[in-house]
Amino acid sequence: MYNMFKTFMFLAALTALFLFVGGALGGRTGMTVALVMAGAMNFFAYWYSDKLALKMSGAREVSEAETPQLHSIVAGLAQKAGMPKPKVYLIAQQTPNAFATGRNPDHAAVAVTEGILRILNREELEGVLAHEFAHIRNRDILISSIAAVIAGAISYIATMAQWAMLFGGFGGSDDDEGASGLIGGLIMMIIAPIAAALIQMAISRSREYQADATGAKICNHPMALASALKKLDEWNHRVPMKVNPATAQMYIVNPLTAASVAKLFSTHPPIQERIRRLRSMAGRQKGV
Repeated sequence: MYNMFKTFMFLAALTALFLFVGGALGGRTGMTVALVMAGAMNFFAYWYSDKLALKMSGAREVSEAETPQLHSIVAGLAQKAGMPKPKVYLIAQQTPNAFATGRNPDHAAVAVTEGILRILNREELEGVLAHEFAHIRNRDILISSIAAVIAGAISYIATMAQWAMLFGGFGGSDDDEGASGLIGGLIMMIIAPIAAALIQMAISRSREYQADATGAKICNHPMALASALKKLDEWNHRVPMKVNPATAQMYIVNPLTAASVAKLFSTHPPIQERIRRLRSMAGRQKGV
């Protein structure tokens, strides 16, 4: 409950930042336009983010005949979680990783790379997929998609502000309440995108911890998920995936190398801390 409350507080802060950006550029009119844009973008994220994510990752749907063990694990977890079986997709990459997408449990999909099927045993793969089921159950995909869309829009507006400054300013606002000129431009170009990115990353990290805990309960084997996370993290550092940075937050472990993304802006919490929490959870289970 606390994690969900924290997530919605972050979303509220991100939306407020977006409205502030609109107000800074155009006063009340700009804020109204920003509000309409936020609604339109959230509508798009709700209906189309899953299709876009699958397309951007190069995933293709696979049948039970093609991947019988994968389908068997997914079907078993769906029964344990009391959820409809999601569609199953395969990504033609050898670096092991996985993600889930879909606006709700009735319209969901799980996608895994070819590499993950090669290096994980059945229990570890079940732990990874249980983590993805947790994302579906907790509506994390929708939450993350909305956060990504709003953060992306703030960055886009910041770029527009930069061009506006180059060509003679913002043109003023319809009243005296909106910031303008150089100060407003600097806020749009520097502070707002950084703040949006930090809030987006905080949302993603919070949901990853929650998905680990929920997934471990679904598969009833926290140490299997901990073992899988360790393997996946090691492989993704040795052989980074070729992914669109916009989709990085969706994967169970960060597919981007430490050299390509600052730790401050990492979409994932530290693997060591995730493993520590899972081991602690396993210890509590044994103590019961």
